[in-house]
Amino acid sequence: MYIVLGPADTSTGENLGGAVDALWEAITLNDTGSGTHRTFPLGKIADFVQTVEKHNTHRTIRWTWADARMVMPMLLQAGASPSSCHDLRLVQRLLVTAASRAQNGISFTPVLDLGKEAQPAGTLPARRQIEGQEPLFDAPPITASRDEQEPAPTASLLLEELQAQLTTIKSAPYPGRIGLLAATESQGGIIAAEMKHYGMPWNRAIHEKILEHQLGARPAGYQRPYKLEHLAARLRQELGAPNLNPDSPHEVLRALQSAGFSVTSTRKWELTEWANSAPHLRESRWQVVRPLLEYKRLARLYTANGWAWLDAWVTDNRFHPAYEVASAATGRWGAHGGGAMQIPKDVRAAVHAEEGMLLTVADAAQIEPRILAVMSGDRALAVAGRDTDLYLGIAEIGKRTGSALADRSHAKIALLAAMYGATTGEGGQLMPHLKKLFPQAIGFTEKAAEIGLRGGQVTTFLGRTSPAPSHAWFEAQRDRSSAEKERAAATAARSHSRFTRNFVIQGTAAEWAVIWMAQIRRRLRTERRFGHRLQSRLVYFLHDEIMIYGPQNEAALCATIVRESAQAAAELIFGPTDVEFPVTVVTTDDYSQAK
Repeated sequence: MYIVLGPADTSTGENLGGAVDALWEAITLNDTGSGTHRTFPLGKIADFVQTVEKHNTHRTIRWTWADARMVMPMLLQAGASPSSCHDLRLVQRLLVTAASRAQNGISFTPVLDLGKEAQPAGTLPARRQIEGQEPLFDAPPITASRDEQEPAPTASLLLEELQAQLTTIKSAPYPGRIGLLAATESQGGIIAAEMKHYGMPWNRAIHEKILEHQLGARPAGYQRPYKLEHLAARLRQELGAPNLNPDSPHEVLRALQSAGFSVTSTRKWELTEWANSAPHLRESRWQVVRPLLEYKRLARLYTANGWAWLDAWVTDNRFHPAYEVASAATGRWGAHGGGAMQIPKDVRAAVHAEEGMLLTVADAAQIEPRILAVMSGDRALAVAGRDTDLYLGIAEIGKRTGSALADRSHAKIALLAAMYGATTGEGGQLMPHLKKLFPQAIGFTEKAAEIGLRGGQVTTFLGRTSPAPSHAWFEAQRDRSSAEKERAAATAARSHSRFTRNFVIQGTAAEWAVIWMAQIRRRLRTERRFGHRLQSRLVYFLHDEIMIYGPQNEAALCATIVRESAQAAAELIFGPTDVEFPVTVVTTDDYSQAK
């Protein structure tokens, strides 16, 4: 059963930030069609959701709304947490892209345009910390006044959009798969909102001690911390550039070249390679390179996770990450801000459990190769992944067969080359050996690559569709009027080929990861310990890593739930499979000890 939530037809079109007495409507949609209509003030919507959930514990209620990012914060603030939903914005995006590929056999015309990106609640602009670094930060967004914003779509219009989406899903060649994808994407919207609401434990005092140790005392205004300023002065002296701004790569490069250093960029790998290229000059070169690399490291810490970051993103010892569900074409998540998708090693010790609480941190082991094994039907690759380390399993097969892939490092290089399209270097050289051992798996990736080479689109197992190349791409393929244009066309074709090669695997892995989280969330909500509901919650997610935070006495059960949910997620997608999906689980009070 679906229950559509949105402004009532009689409302003034207030957005979610409006008065709590703005009228909203709940419209029920079941197998027999549109059912009851209930109208109530916006401030009562959370009570309504809780009441319906309480009286329908054995029935799936799919709460339907335009955008979870706008509705969920309001529900969570009031203590309501729906079990499932249908996010019209996220599902519309899936169906529009799926309909762009003729082979999918899907036709979809949206009723509403839900693709316009509204500024999610709670998104904060980055703060400048160092003068001269303005290009590194976006200016604060300019938000239209309420009178200038378009009214939110009414519940009746949202119902029409829902009916159009459900009709499209039911008429698809594989309705079960695309339906599961729609449910998964929608569930991701709930999970993202909950993780932002609950927050990740973040000890401000520990973080401040880390900053003070690494950078010195907190500076005033736009001044650099002591250690950064000390390194800046040293660089100016070493390069003979008294006015050098070390935060400007352009200025640093110009100063290096003016000092006679033959480098073309300030990238770490190039500076390191250059410093080591002349043994008799190594020591003098490192006199410059070492403080420059150290400055870059500390400046990155200061700008990305310094005191201003703490002020903006950590409240009451909680980091509230702002996720964007499926921000990448493959379905991988991104973040609105705060660096949720990359917590540096330097500050992980600040992710610390409070007394009586523990972190349960889990990593999926080599998920993409395992997805490849399932989708390709390659039994040999499935056997290689029977243990936790699939690459070691490949190496064992290589030893038995006399293959060049007889050690783990070669196995890893070769398999990553197969999935990501490396044709040169060591990976390219090892590919024939991998193809001999696992012909079905490699044939599967090569077929996806061939489709991309022709400008085609591919899909994940559940039906997420890769975007088509641009009109300019096709124009470039047709224009072979010169050798230069022919090279450009070939380069563009290879690039799209690498994209489609990996899209199928990475996209399906992203779907597995969200279903994994959904399974974990369901069990955390439904399991009982000594008759009581669990207090543990999902608080962090990064591609194939999750974190649960809860009481110490629930940690062992959480670890079991995490492991069992991984295999359950795979079986929900693929059905019964002999491919194992192991996860490593660490229970700790300090995130830095889990990695």
